Parts: sequence; structure tokens; C-alpha cells
Amino acid sequence: MSTALATRPQLAHLTAQLDALKAAGTFFKLRQLDDAQAPICTYDGRKVINLASNNYLGLCNDPRLEAAAIQAIKDHGVGSGAVRTIAGTMRIHMELEEKIARFKNVEACVVFQSGFTANAGTVGSILGKEDFILSDELNHASIIDGARLSRARIKVFRHKDVAHCEELLQEIENDPGKKLIITDGVFSMDGDIGPVDQLAALAEKYGAIMMVDDAHASGVLGRNGRGSVDHFNVHGKVDVQVGTLSKAIGALGGYVCGSRDLIDFLYHRARPFLFSTSHPPSVAATCIAAFDILENEPERIDRLWANTTYFKSQLESSGFDIGGRTTPASETPIIPIILGDGRRTMDFSRELFFQGLMATGIAFPTVPEGKARIRIIMTSEHTREQLDQALDILLTTAKKMAIL
Repeated sequence: MSTALATRPQLAHLTAQLDALKAAGTFFKLRQLDDAQAPICTYDGRKVINLASNNYLGLCNDPRLEAAAIQAIKDHGVGSGAVRTIAGTMRIHMELEEKIARFKNVEACVVFQSGFTANAGTVGSILGKEDFILSDELNHASIIDGARLSRARIKVFRHKDVAHCEELLQEIENDPGKKLIITDGVFSMDGDIGPVDQLAALAEKYGAIMMVDDAHASGVLGRNGRGSVDHFNVHGKVDVQVGTLSKAIGALGGYVCGSRDLIDFLYHRARPFLFSTSHPPSVAATCIAAFDILENEPERIDRLWANTTYFKSQLESSGFDIGGRTTPASETPIIPIILGDGRRTMDFSRELFFQGLMATGIAFPTVPEGKARIRIIMTSEHTREQLDQALDILLTTAKKMAIL
């Protein structure tokens, strides 16, 4: 007996939307990774240079993280068995949170199941409908969803426009309710750095809560990868720091850092924390090992930035638009190649893959209409030979497709 289930009329609207994506040339299928996340790996049976991963420091398959995971499984099993507030808080979870708090120079930390839930769960729990959120227009979707969940009134300021943010603050200065300013530390689509120092000064001036999402700044900016707060030296002026364990740290999860009272409140009120089973002990162990590496091997971050500087300079000299013309200029290892048209972008990405380069095309609704791009991400582990080969594929394919 067949188990296949055709789309019923009740879901026909989904088929129609998928057909629209196909007509626009932006429909995609998931590529399958057949081995480990690495500078060169195998997707869909094809060996490619990988410039699409968030594995900034090459820790996804570091043998020390693997050994830590294996030992944790032997010591604690494969699962935690419960949510944190019932029976699922293991000693290793607390060790990880204490380690992150020391690393970030704050009183306390709480780990969430993902960076998305860390953002959404925090914003959604610390504010209510009488409050205000001032949010950068290009903030991550998890911030936007958290703002909506909070039911607070949302004021969106133009991207990195501190003066506009202040105008909005002045409009609501005498209104009751708390005010929260929130920005990405590094914006995930353009790779530019948020003005965390200037926004923190605004927050102090107007008595607002200051929050930063450092998902793409963790392990990339600041001393030993401590993030944008350390990069701008605004310790003590940012009330809520969100970070990720899924990118430079090489594992899975998100975290929130701040005062002891903030973290204790999130223990009691953050819904993703309250209603999700805690991390497997192996994940906590790998994260602890990763932070040890960040503290002891700053040369990884040096290599990451050396690769970034080299690759950007080569792309620019070849004539690619890597931001700064019609979009914000990249300032980090996230490097967009702006094409504009969604169909052309996805066609370019597919052809690059066939030529041996994994470089993902990103189009609407992830980015605005007319701003489609290939998003490239550098890692510390790419060799100069691999980067030169990737550049050759990019240039040859772009000329073949009349992109350059």
C-alpha cells in the first residue's frame, strides 16, 4: 500500500506559491552534505570548495571537539531527558553558561536551543504591550519575530542611522513604557558592522535598554572573538548580549548574556527555555572545548581576517559588486556579490556549483527585491590555493554568463 499523499485542495494555495517561485526562478532544493563541514567537502555527490558555511573558525570537525563530545556521551549519555526547569539541567550545562559569562565579561548567561530562540524568547519575554522597540530595518528575522511576540510597539529606524533612531526616541520620550534599542552586531546578509557604540550611548542618554545580536560577531570581532561589545569596548553599556553556538563555535545553540537578574528572569519567563528539552550533553561539551580554543588560539581569527582581506581585494579588482554601491559595504568575512535579479543570481549559483564551488544564491524574501546576491563566507581554514581556485571559478563563470 502506498504511503504517498498528494496535496489536497485545502493546501492548494501552497502549490500556487511554489509555482510562483519556480516561475520567478528562485525555487530551490536542499543540497545534501555527504561528509564533514570543511573548506572542501561533498554536496550531492560532488566535491566542491565550500564558501557557504558559517564555520568561520573550522571548529565543526575539530578533533578536540569530537573527543569532548564522545567523552560526554560516555559520562552522561546522549540526551538530557527533560527541560531545564524540571529535570534537564546537567552540571555540564551550568559549566558552559559559566564559561560563556566569564568569556563575555558579564555576570551570567543562559543557553538556548538556537540563536533564533535566544532572540525571539528574550525580546518576547522582557517587554510587553505598553513598551517600545526601536529596531534596525535590517535586523535578523528572529529579532523581528521576538518583537512581534512581545506585543510592544515597534519603531523601525533606517539601517545604521543613529540620528533616525534618536528622532524616534524623542517622539516617544515622554510616553510610559520601557524602550529597547536592538541591532545586529554584524548583519548577516551584507556583512557590515552595526554602530553598537553609538546606539549604546543613545540608550544611556534616553534610559533605554540596549540589546545586540552578535550571532555573526561571535568568534569574529573583538579580542579572541568576544564580539561587538568588546570590539567597540562598550562593556557594561549593553544590557542584553545574544550570541550563537552554531557558527564560529561549531556546534549548536544560542545564548544570552547580561546581569544575574536578567538571566534569572529568562529562566522563569523565556518560553523557548521553559518548553524545550535542553541540549544533549555532547553539544555542551563541544561548546566548552570551542571556547577553550578561542581563548588559546587567536591565530585562527587572524587567519580568518587575512583570508577575508585577500578575497575581498581580489573580487573588487575583478569588478564584482561586493557591496557599497547599492547596498551596505561588507566589513567582515561575510562577502555578498550583488547581482540584483533573483533568477540570474540563482542561475549563477547553480552554475558555480557545477563548476566546483558552493556559493549560495540568496533572493527575496530573505533580502529585498532587486538585492539578490551570492553570499560568500570566509573561514580561517581555507588555503590560499583553494581561494585562488574559487576566484578562478567565479571569474570564469561570471564572464561565461555575461555577469562581468
